Amino acid sequence: MRILLIHSDHLKYQTKSKTRIAEEIGEEKKKGQFENALVVFTAVEKEDEKNPTAVVDNAVKEIMDVAGKVKAENIVIYPYAHLSSSLGAPDIAKDILANMESALLSRDLPVSRVPFGWYKAFEVSCKGHPLSELSRSISSEATEDVKEESEEEESQFYILNKGKLLDIEDYTYQSEDLEKLVDYELGRGESTGEEPPHVKLMREKKLADYEPSADVGHLRWYPKGRLIRDLLSDYVYTLVTDRGAMPVETPIMYDLADEAIRVHAEKFGERQYRMTSGKKDLMLRFAACFGAFRILADSFLTWKNLPVGIYELSTYSFRLEKKGEVVGLKRLRGFTMPDLHTVCSDVEQSLQEFESQIEMCKGTGEDLDVNYEVIFRATADFMEENREWINQAAARIGKPVLMEILPKRKHYWICKMDFAALDALGRPIENPTIQIDVESGERFGITYIDSEEKEHHPYILHCSPTGSIERVICSLLEKSALDMKDKVPMLPVWLAPTQIRVIPIAERHNEYAHKLAQQIEDARIRVDVDDRPETVGKKIRNAGGEWVSYVIVIGDREMEAGSELTVNVRETGQKVSMGLQELIEVIQLETKGMPFRPLPLPVDLSRRVNF
Repeated sequence: MRILLIHSDHLKYQTKSKTRIAEEIGEEKKKGQFENALVVFTAVEKEDEKNPTAVVDNAVKEIMDVAGKVKAENIVIYPYAHLSSSLGAPDIAKDILANMESALLSRDLPVSRVPFGWYKAFEVSCKGHPLSELSRSISSEATEDVKEESEEEESQFYILNKGKLLDIEDYTYQSEDLEKLVDYELGRGESTGEEPPHVKLMREKKLADYEPSADVGHLRWYPKGRLIRDLLSDYVYTLVTDRGAMPVETPIMYDLADEAIRVHAEKFGERQYRMTSGKKDLMLRFAACFGAFRILADSFLTWKNLPVGIYELSTYSFRLEKKGEVVGLKRLRGFTMPDLHTVCSDVEQSLQEFESQIEMCKGTGEDLDVNYEVIFRATADFMEENREWINQAAARIGKPVLMEILPKRKHYWICKMDFAALDALGRPIENPTIQIDVESGERFGITYIDSEEKEHHPYILHCSPTGSIERVICSLLEKSALDMKDKVPMLPVWLAPTQIRVIPIAERHNEYAHKLAQQIEDARIRVDVDDRPETVGKKIRNAGGEWVSYVIVIGDREMEAGSELTVNVRETGQKVSMGLQELIEVIQLETKGMPFRPLPLPVDLSRRVNF
């Protein structure tokens, strides 16, 4: 049996028409609505026919376990044939689902079952916490006590501060963001069902929007949004290449007949875009791992090369996220992921490189002016063997972190650090990540020769210094939404589509305004001219609505003065007098070390397309 468990704010369904295998139902079953529900999408398979009783028992134990953890008020069994291509006989499937319902009811649980064999319209709103979406394969083999085993394998969470593991319940939180992150990780965060503020902002600022003619989770990008994406991409490129990483580019689809790729993909779960081409079963990549590993497997590496990194900006990576979870820039089905893979000879070298990458990831938060809270994850074995290093690595963050200790390794990594910004609704936005991978070297046949000419499989660090580019923009916009409460929202000057706007008061000032704009452009600063026949007040308000960093108003006085300008500074809200060269130097200082791209729009606002 295949099940998909969704912890939802609500589920609504309505039957439309029956199939030939539909069960008979009364009017009360033709539609339903459930709040705070664990929705169990279920597909009964041929394999289940061997031992239906065991399938029911195992499914019930799994459902009870998850329902208890997420504190669902309702359990809804929802027949969903799309989870499997090997469906069981309809009569047996109906019996299994009915028996699951009866077994749960016998335990005094609030359970309902959606009719089998009917075409239905439904709406589900996923809560979005770590346990809100789980996929399970239910065995037809009898087990002693699945729940007990599951409980034994639960992670333990602590606050790690100054080398001490502290109880999360007794800890006095100094950071509201850290407390919200802890609640989210433990499945205690409340979902309001509100749309994150960045969705409105990405549209309002003409950065991006949903593309109705594509699959959900794929966006159209307008010139300003494309500029910000490109600048962020340039930023990460410089960040990693300055540290010696070598840029590569690899295909976006892979053949699942390749065992290494298939096994690695299976560890990711079911969130994959798959397709067929002739007799080939293909998948679209969900990260740049496959291509990177294939390059490394075909490379001759020695101990003298290590550590060595290869980098790819995967435009795009694809993940078949659930439709109800796809929203704005935070969670997409097609996204841009900076992916750095670093080959290391052993654990010691991996730990050294990990520390270096912590500093890199921290730096991105500083450069972007975004606060990161950190989750440090490690297996119990790794924690025991490397406790001193873990304390040392956590200390680099400079503040308390959430520590997750996994009882045993469930993934390809033994240690991982996740950096997360918090959105305006108090929910984390996963940004940078660092992982120590102990499986892929062997699985993909990656080897290096040591100083004694012996062959070994390396350790591999996965690192995304910023997280997906879309989530970076999401973080920036969410921070701006929070800033609106007590200060003027804006983007960092190096990312602002228009850094300086020149506003001529009247048509006779246009020539002088364009002369200034040319001087500014020559200094590699993005500048435009609002030459539209609008009032000065309206032009200034429009510049404010577009979050323009600096605004210069040009009138008779400015033309006569020649050198002295009145500049509206967005960050402070002040008007200051300065010469043009002084203003240029201020912006150059603010943007020092950051990438630059020219204005992607006509300089004159009168010539611009209204997207």
